[in-house]
Amino acid sequence: MEEDKVLCLPRLSQVAVCGGTHGNELSGVYLVRELLKAKKNVTKQEDEEEEAVPLLMVLSHPLQQCFRYIDTDLNRCFTHASLSGPMSGMTPYEIIRARQLNTMLGPKGSHGAVDLVCDLHNTTANMGLCLITYSDCDWICLHIFRHLQKQMPDIPLRYIHFDVSNKESYSLDSVGKHGFAMEIGPQPHGVVRSNIYMAMKAGVQHMLDWVQSFNSGSTFEEGFVDVFTMVKHIDYPRDSETRTITAAIHPQLQDQDFCLLRPGGPLFQTFSGETLRYKGDEPLYPFFINECAYYEKGIALSLARKRQVMVPAIRVQTEQEQQANNQRFASEEEE
Repeated sequence: MEEDKVLCLPRLSQVAVCGGTHGNELSGVYLVRELLKAKKNVTKQEDEEEEAVPLLMVLSHPLQQCFRYIDTDLNRCFTHASLSGPMSGMTPYEIIRARQLNTMLGPKGSHGAVDLVCDLHNTTANMGLCLITYSDCDWICLHIFRHLQKQMPDIPLRYIHFDVSNKESYSLDSVGKHGFAMEIGPQPHGVVRSNIYMAMKAGVQHMLDWVQSFNSGSTFEEGFVDVFTMVKHIDYPRDSETRTITAAIHPQLQDQDFCLLRPGGPLFQTFSGETLRYKGDEPLYPFFINECAYYEKGIALSLARKRQVMVPAIRVQTEQEQQANNQRFASEEEE
């Protein structure tokens, strides 16, 4: 491989693994608890020897009562406006907690932010293991995804891109310099399934192995990744007066996440038995089909376009390259 075709990126000096951002998505809650317990049981010397990558483990929502949230959705509280707006005695708990997490892991968009945030989530939809990010050109996240594909061939993996600016990005993973939600399902909220938990545990370990290999100087070859970019959400049909839903996901569409939905395909089945069809102009890929938590958000499913992204070869920067990069970053922050 020609050296001049290899992109040199900064070392990942600290990684955060967060669980329980939604308190009823239990795989992440139990995995972070397990990681914290394991860390307590190692000696200081073992910790220094084994922790090649400084790892910060966070229970994002400490008031765990198996609820998604208390006042408002914590995973929608990390926009610039939410993190910098005025506070009062009426400020929702999750806004307060988001600012605490931003202080702990950020500040968002700053040179001092954690290098990589992996936020653990479960979905009731049949989505396998997905990495959800705000960038289709974050080469760190894309290479981690390629590594997981190689290491977990028996689990469906997809890379989902939400095309939202850094200022408007709203989830916890956006606080890091790099970040993604690791979303795994199907798993009902409020329960933990061993197969889903073990898939998440393996995904986190493979991610950490990749980070260690990257920091050690390994070069990762270029390649293609299928990226699903979210286009729009579709709500359930609703009564015009009461706003209650009048149909459910069609049986032929249920559990068919990431299977191409063509114009005219069955979309909903009304409670009287009528089939309602997809009226879009282009075939798109549905995901988060019939996600339990999205009923309140008015989302029956999301639709995405799929395209291939060429991911360049990368390696970690040398110390000299890192120093030059830090100087450039400091100059940009001053401006």
